[in-house]
Amino acid sequence: MAHHLGKKGSKVTIWALESEVVDGINNCHENSAFLPGFKLSDNVRATGSVDEAVSGAQLLLLIIPTPFIARWVTQNQVKLPWNVPIVCCSKGLEESTLRTPYEILVDELPGKYHSQLCVVSGPSFAKEVAMGLPTNVTCAATDPDVAKLVQAGLSTRTFRVYTASDVIGAELCGAVKNVLAIASGASDGFGFGSNARAALISRGLPEMARLVVRKGGKASTVTGLTGIGDLVLTCSSSLSRNYTVGKSLAEGNPPDSGLAVAEGVTTSLAIHQLAQKLGVDMPICEAVYQVIHGGVAIRDALRSLQDRPLRAENYDVLDSCG
Repeated sequence: MAHHLGKKGSKVTIWALESEVVDGINNCHENSAFLPGFKLSDNVRATGSVDEAVSGAQLLLLIIPTPFIARWVTQNQVKLPWNVPIVCCSKGLEESTLRTPYEILVDELPGKYHSQLCVVSGPSFAKEVAMGLPTNVTCAATDPDVAKLVQAGLSTRTFRVYTASDVIGAELCGAVKNVLAIASGASDGFGFGSNARAALISRGLPEMARLVVRKGGKASTVTGLTGIGDLVLTCSSSLSRNYTVGKSLAEGNPPDSGLAVAEGVTTSLAIHQLAQKLGVDMPICEAVYQVIHGGVAIRDALRSLQDRPLRAENYDVLDSCG
């Protein structure tokens, strides 16, 4: 995102925890740790100081792993400007509380920040965004003016931003799709074919919708960029870490073999707990949970989905959540 905005002509300052990342960006115009091989825009610089990073900012993008958002915000909230949009680009659920990133920000930041909060989500591999390939995403905010401001600030001819109001739906779609992508990668890893992948994606949509609706979001969000758009992308490409994790499981690697970088690994536990708490049936996500956290063989878990009782196909998520 920093490179994209820099190419647009914006002056961008990245805050980074790692000094080697700061040095690499400032001295070599490359973030070799997270985006190797790309020369960053000359408009992008980095710092290890939060105060310096946010000074004079007109737009603040938070791209912090979900498990660390609460602590980071608590430590730095007095430094954050309260009169500019705060755009959360993180995905997943906080394992201990089952909060989405947006919910964490609402809980941890004083009320004066709340109207400025929004989320950006959708099918957007970082590598393709950096290459300037056509990308479409959604900015969801409770305040439509904030969403429009972010839309104008981020959009270019190759990076198109739509606006929406369903923040919870956008975030839950972004979390669930990572779990479903693990199942899709495993299916492809076993050579189950395109039919099976299509079935996992299409049957994953009702799971996503049921959870969104039960949590207070809109079922229609699932049909948009943050839902099916991101789901199709993540379930179909080796650029997806979660899809790659699924293929690794199919190859016989244990769930703890270097998979921590994929959000779906930890999110599968949180989705399992949230689904149980809300009484939502999510068989594919549950199968992934049982593999990663319950010791069930991945092949057996996928085949068990085919052994479920036959039933009518029902996409009326409002009825199925009743």
